[in-house]
Amino acid sequence: MTKQNKGLFDIVTVFGSALIIIYAGGQFTGENILARMGVVWIANIAMIATVVVLQRRKGETLANLGVGRIDWSTKGLMKLSGASLLAFVIAIVAFILGSIVMANITGIPEDADMSSYQFLAGNLPMLLLSLTGVFIASSFGEELVYRGFLISRIEEALGDNKQALIWAVVLSSIVFGLAHYTWGPMGMVQTAFMGGALGISWIRAKRNLWVVIFAHAYMDFILMLQMYLA
Repeated sequence: MTKQNKGLFDIVTVFGSALIIIYAGGQFTGENILARMGVVWIANIAMIATVVVLQRRKGETLANLGVGRIDWSTKGLMKLSGASLLAFVIAIVAFILGSIVMANITGIPEDADMSSYQFLAGNLPMLLLSLTGVFIASSFGEELVYRGFLISRIEEALGDNKQALIWAVVLSSIVFGLAHYTWGPMGMVQTAFMGGALGISWIRAKRNLWVVIFAHAYMDFILMLQMYLA
C-alpha cells in the first residue's frame, strides 16, 4: 500500500468508526438530547483511540501530530498562552466572518442552532460535567482529529507539498463544519471557517497542537457559559 493510500485508509478508519457509533447510538437515543450528546462524545473518544492506534502502527506517537510535552516554565507558559490567545481571536473572527458570508448567501441573518445545549441553562452541576466532557472530547479530541491527524493524513495523501497542505487545511475545515450538522446550516459554515483559522494557526505555530487545543478550550468554555447563563 502506497503512502497516499495509507493516508486515505487511516482517514476512512477514523471517521468510519465514528459514523458507526453515531448511527448505532442514534437507534437508541431517540430525541433525548443528553443521550445524543453522550453518543457524540463516545464517537470522539473512539476517534482519539483510533488515531493513537494508527500512530503506533505507523511507528509514531501523538507527539508527531503536535501533542508534545508542554514547557511548564514561566517563559514557556507565557509563550503558549500568548499563541493560544492569538489563535482564539483569529478563530472568533473567522467564526463571525462565516456568519456574514452565510447571511449574504441566504439573505437571512440567523443564528446557529444551539437548542441541544438548553439543558445547561441554570444547571451548575451539568455545566461542570459538560465542561469536563467537552474539554476532553471537543477541545482536545477535535483538535487532535481534525487538525493534527486529518490535515497530516490529507497532506500525505495529496503528495506532501505546499499545495497539498493548502488543500488539506481547506478539506479538513469542510469536514469539521459538516461534523457540526446539528448546529444547522449557519453553524456548519461558522465552524468550517473557524476550523480553517485553527488549521492555519496550527501550521503557523509550527504544528504545536497545544496552541489550538487551548484556543478551542477558550471557545468551548465561553459557549457553555453562555448556555448556562441563558
